Amino acid sequence: MRSAQTGCASESSKEMTERQERKKFEGIVVKSAVPKYRQDLLKWNGWGYKDSKFNVENDGDVKVWFTGDRYPIAGKFLPHFRDWVSETFNIDLANPPALPQEIPVEDRFPKPNVSREHLQEIYSLNISTSLKGIDRLVRAHGQTLNDIFTLRTGMFQRIPDVVLWPTSHEDVVRIVELANRLNLVVLVFGGGTAVSGAVECPVDEPRTIISLDTSQMNRILWVDKENLVACFESGIIGQDLERELREMGFTTGHEPDSYEFSSLGGWVATRASGMKKNIYGNIEDLLVHVKMVTAKGVLEKNCQVPRMSCGPDFNHVVLGSEGSLGVITEVILKIRPLPKCRKYGSIVFPSFEMGLKTMREVARRRCQPASIRLMDNEQFKFGLILKPDAGRFAALLDIFKKFYITKIKGYGFNTLCVMTLLFEGDEDEVKDQEKKVYGIAGQFGGFPAGETNGERGYMLTFVIAYLRDIALQYRIVAESFETSVPWDRALILCANVKRRVAEECRKRSIEHFLVSCRVTQTYDAGCVIYFYFGFNHSGIADPVSAHHDIESCARDEIVANGGSISHHHGVGKLRKKWYPETVSEVGVGLFMATKNELDPQNIFASNNLVKSKL
Repeated sequence: MRSAQTGCASESSKEMTERQERKKFEGIVVKSAVPKYRQDLLKWNGWGYKDSKFNVENDGDVKVWFTGDRYPIAGKFLPHFRDWVSETFNIDLANPPALPQEIPVEDRFPKPNVSREHLQEIYSLNISTSLKGIDRLVRAHGQTLNDIFTLRTGMFQRIPDVVLWPTSHEDVVRIVELANRLNLVVLVFGGGTAVSGAVECPVDEPRTIISLDTSQMNRILWVDKENLVACFESGIIGQDLERELREMGFTTGHEPDSYEFSSLGGWVATRASGMKKNIYGNIEDLLVHVKMVTAKGVLEKNCQVPRMSCGPDFNHVVLGSEGSLGVITEVILKIRPLPKCRKYGSIVFPSFEMGLKTMREVARRRCQPASIRLMDNEQFKFGLILKPDAGRFAALLDIFKKFYITKIKGYGFNTLCVMTLLFEGDEDEVKDQEKKVYGIAGQFGGFPAGETNGERGYMLTFVIAYLRDIALQYRIVAESFETSVPWDRALILCANVKRRVAEECRKRSIEHFLVSCRVTQTYDAGCVIYFYFGFNHSGIADPVSAHHDIESCARDEIVANGGSISHHHGVGKLRKKWYPETVSEVGVGLFMATKNELDPQNIFASNNLVKSKL
């Protein structure tokens, strides 16, 4: 019997070795779009690439352009931009803007709070380290309105004391062991795109704060083409991950708005969602296996099977943990062959309500394309300002389109809305989906508006984030916030949140503001709604606090109308006041019990979700 068991085990081991050899190879070193020294390529006090921005030229005739060559509208004149800004916010772009401050000189940065003894211990790890002020500053923030406004007008009270760049899981283990032994704080930094305050340093933290930057952990460790899974280091940036997979004929399909700059580890830590989740799923649907380094050791499963029934799924302890429990180092995701057919589309509706009813029926029949998004009227008009000048013929064509929609179809220009679509799959699948979706839309008064408008609407998602930088220069503060909501509450939630924001603006004598929304994702039981809110802050002493207070009121309204505090942005510090109400006091206690078990000294003292105490 013993011999038979040994032979069987030997054969199994041989098969496993052969399988591993088929799937594993030397890790691909990825050329990252986000370099180690981020400030070399990315804005240190704004969104995205240095060479990409909305630029105002005033040589007697004000013109707005988008610079660089990375996006479809780059290098093109935007003829409708100036008038829209004037009408909506009472801002004249001809007036010189407020210029943001330059990168501070080294003496202006807070001094590193680290003892000589601890610094020698850190250096002994032989891991790339920096005490430079600018390296510490760019890892002290994400992309909240408060973050960027502070960078343009002042300085954070607290920034990391030391930056460390590990290059492997083993490096992270050594950093965490050192921090646990010396009682140092570790804050994990990925792509720096957080809009929840998650990476901000707690101002009352007296201990040395290490910013553990995962950007140099960006390899694809292996790809298993047979089982359609791949293993990545957590610091890999979304666009890099997808670029390398596409060269091999695969994709994860995960495409959040921030995927140009956000990291895989950040996706897992915030329970992220992408624009194409209808086909590929959210991050929790893509996740097969995750490795996280905690103060107690490494948390991971012992095998990479598609599903296990062995108690609570600890993947879901890691998902949404927002850096408070440990450092995510390696992630195995499902991958799919690249779709053979990819097609855009768009539909015009007489009203937001009719568009929403269409989305509900599409979800009911489960025929959603890869992406289906609905803009309200305010966002439709807003989208027009980003339409480049395409010449006299195109202008005449636009006039004809407007005449056809408003006069022949009878849609009111101030009520119509637009849906953008992306279909992916086999050619027959795409044709079938198109037929079903356009057929449903026709039942609710919608008619096709062309592939070009659909593609343009989809790609503009990556440009919209750049608008806040120019807005801040011209005394406009703006931010987005999102929620998920049951279908039967969606329409009333949109109306009530807009009403509440308008009321709060009037209370503060804010006359020139914009609040708009779009439905971005659909589920069987509900949908996701994005709100965009901005105002002219002339005469307001503390515009960021005013914006925060109004957004808080809007979020109270969201909760009162049955919406969530977040669908995919996470909780962080910005939304943690609603966390106990969301998960119950018992839920908070369960989270804290997990926190205390995995991190008894609170070295991951981010204060995200709830305030942690030693």
